[in-house]
Amino acid sequence: MDANVKQEIESLRNAKASVLKARYRELFGEESPSFNRAHLFRRVAWRLQARSLGELSERARQRAAELADDADLRQRAPRGFWRALEERNQQGPQRDPRLPEPGTVLSRTYQQRSIEVKVLESGFEYEGRIFSSLSAVAHKITGTRWNGFLFFHLKERRRG
Repeated sequence: MDANVKQEIESLRNAKASVLKARYRELFGEESPSFNRAHLFRRVAWRLQARSLGELSERARQRAAELADDADLRQRAPRGFWRALEERNQQGPQRDPRLPEPGTVLSRTYQQRSIEVKVLESGFEYEGRIFSSLSAVAHKITGTRWNGFLFFHLKERRRG
């Protein structure tokens, strides 16, 4: 790389964002959408290096344009998207498909104790208390953090 380019990049290293935005405008011929100083510095430095070392070949430019042709990409979400998303959120959280049906009693033995946990519509009942997750139940039983699905053998442990 040319010594002049190195020197210019070094002089821009501590430049203010306004200076970098002006240089960006000169080099790219458009306003930068970013006000982030680090981002502007990297983009300006890259452009200076690219100019000094040579631009892309015409064939490479055409191929990049083909790959980047986003004419068929949406600029906005489909018409009912936000409404459908809002309705889904109002229905409340969806039930985890790994959980058994409400009313099922999960049992296991832990340190010679028989443990029974009832699966509720939203939560779990253990010793008359309601817990929001199986992990919370496992933590209450063991005093340490556990993955609730692993503790109650609802998920196989991965062998690695």
